[in-house]
Parts: sequence; structure tokens; C-alpha cells
Amino acid sequence: MRIGIVCPYSWDVPGGVQFHVRDLAEHLTGLGHEVSVLAPSDDDTPLPPYVVSAGRAVPVPYNGSVARLNFGFLSAARVRRWVHEGAFDVLHIHEPATPSLALLACWAAQGPIVATFHTSNPRSRAMVAAYPILQPALEKISARIAVSEYARRTLVEHLGGDAVVIPNGVDVGFFSRAAPRPEWQGGPEGRTIGFIGRIDEPRKGLPVLMQALPAILEKAPGTRLLVAGRGDEAEAVAALPQEMRESVEFLGMVGDEDKARLLRSVDLYVAPNTGGESFGIILVEAMSAGAPVLASDLDAFEQVLDGGAAGELFAGEQADALAAAAVRLLSDPERRAELRARGTRHVRRFDWSTVGADVLAVYETVTDGAASVAPDERTGLRARLGLARD
Repeated sequence: MRIGIVCPYSWDVPGGVQFHVRDLAEHLTGLGHEVSVLAPSDDDTPLPPYVVSAGRAVPVPYNGSVARLNFGFLSAARVRRWVHEGAFDVLHIHEPATPSLALLACWAAQGPIVATFHTSNPRSRAMVAAYPILQPALEKISARIAVSEYARRTLVEHLGGDAVVIPNGVDVGFFSRAAPRPEWQGGPEGRTIGFIGRIDEPRKGLPVLMQALPAILEKAPGTRLLVAGRGDEAEAVAALPQEMRESVEFLGMVGDEDKARLLRSVDLYVAPNTGGESFGIILVEAMSAGAPVLASDLDAFEQVLDGGAAGELFAGEQADALAAAAVRLLSDPERRAELRARGTRHVRRFDWSTVGADVLAVYETVTDGAASVAPDERTGLRARLGLARD
């Protein structure tokens, strides 16, 4: 099958959607499919052979963050050329409701289109206001995927129609096989807590964790916090007492291998995010690596953690609650071992062997339908499958 995938966000800036698109493309290629990915990227960004650059992106505030998007007349021409030359059996676009390559691809494409919606934003006035502009493009979509129930609700409430829920995928084996790094592991003198995320993006919750750290260090002396991600490190620890700052170690940006090794090394992974999350891929990666997880009680996180059975939850944005839960877990190796075992079992449902098969089933449904079903019958077929709009 010839598959075209459109990534809306800049390839050179790490993010959950980019990682999902990359891993999906590599999984499908490994199965023998021909895959081409169109994505924004800076001129000097090294790209895998399957990625085609659509040009540089510009930063745009979006869903509590800053997304680097590519949109405009030049971009539209590049999209049209890529779609035409690709002659894809199916086009898979991500985040078509953003002003991005995905929306341009929707306008340009003919034939089967699958769209994945990642955003969870129950009160998006911008999405509601943009619906009249989006509608002609969205009506061309053959099947819709949402990465979580909360992303599906956002789609239903703002744009209408429905979607099948297929979560983000993870190569579980890659994380479970990673070798811990001794310098990142805890010892008799104390445990290690891990955090991975953009330091200067408030919704990732590092300020909440920093606020909780003094209470954690008071009750669990010797604890170290390992932080991986880009941002202003000095600003991140500015509110901490001077004598506690040495308990925080900044690792900067880490590659996939070091991320896996970090998650394999820590005694506890903390996800203090404050909102704007539709899934929680880092939780899946942490469970895959065998790290006990403590996360804020966002709806999406609760779903990923099986209602709290595969990881513990604390009241979001409450530093006291985070500190109390972290201290309890750091002092209870049996509970951490229990969470590790439950997470390891639960995470198998997110492995690409399962997720990839589900995505391919959607591709096959829309391509088979396009080839064998008359146009006036397709709406009924899609409705029966629960894949498309009303």
C-alpha cells in the first residue's frame, strides 16, 4: 500500500504528534508498505529518507502551547505537488483542524483520507469559529481517528461527527530492553524522580513539581530530581532554596535511547501536567520501561493509567498532594514494585503491534470502500463502521 502521512508540526521540534507520525511511518515501512511523510522543517534539519520537507514553520500559540506550523500559498503548492506525485492509496493527515499542512492536504487531496485528531480542548472557541472554513475540507475525510476518548469528545462537540479511538503507539520492547545508567539510579542514600518535558511550558507542570520538592526532600532526604527537556534551567530552580538546587540535575534534550535509559533508571516517574493533554504518551513510555508512575489526575492520564490501577494519580496543580504521594511511594518499595508489574501488563495494549494493526484496518476499510462501494452508498457504510461524520 502507498501511504502518505501529513505531520502538521515542525519535524525539528520534539513533540508527541511528531513522534507518533515518525513511529507509525517506521512501523508501516517495516511491514513492507511504501510511506512518505510531509512535514515542516528548517532547511538544515536532517530528515529520514521517508520525510519530505514542506519548508520552514512559524510559531503559533495553540492549545496552551506554541506549535510550529506551516501554512500559505507556497506551502499549498508544495502540498499539491506532493499529493500528485505520491499517487497514494490512502492519505493520513494529523490535526486537520489546525491551520497547517494537514488542512492544505485535505483541500488538495482526492481519494481516501484518514484523519487523526490529537487535541483535547473542551472549550475551544477558535475551533467553533473556524468550523465554516474547515467544513468543506473535513467533509472529504473518509474515516476519523481520535487518540483518546477526550480527543474524540473535542471533535464531536466542536466539529460534529464521530471517530474511532485508537491510542498513540509505543515500541514497548525498545523501552523495556533499555539498560539503566548507574549515575541516574538511586541508591542507599536516596531515590531518583524523573521528569521529561519542555521546562518553560507551564502546562507540562514542572513548576508544580518544583513547588513540591522541598516537602519531598524534607521527608525523603537524598532524593534527586532528573529533568530532561529544553528550557531555562536557572529560572526553573529560581524558587527553590539555594541548598536544595543541587538535588536537581538537568540533562538537557535527550535522544530516544537516553530517554529510555532514564525511564529505566528512575525509582519514580512524575507527570505533573496541568492540562491540554489528550493522551499522555510519556506515561506509556514510562510504563514500558518499568518505571512506577505518579501523574496528575487529568482525564486523559486517568484513562492511560487504567483508572489509577497502572499508576497513581494526585490532585492536579496541588503541590502538597504531589509531595505526599511521592514521599509515600519513595518509601514503599513494595508498592512501587506492584505499580511496575501492573504497568508492564497494562502497557501491552499500546504496543505498535496492536495499534498499527488497528490503523491498518482503518486504511483497508476506506480503500476497500472507495474501490468497491458506489459513492451514494459510502455514507451508510462509514456510519455502520462508526468511522465518519454524521
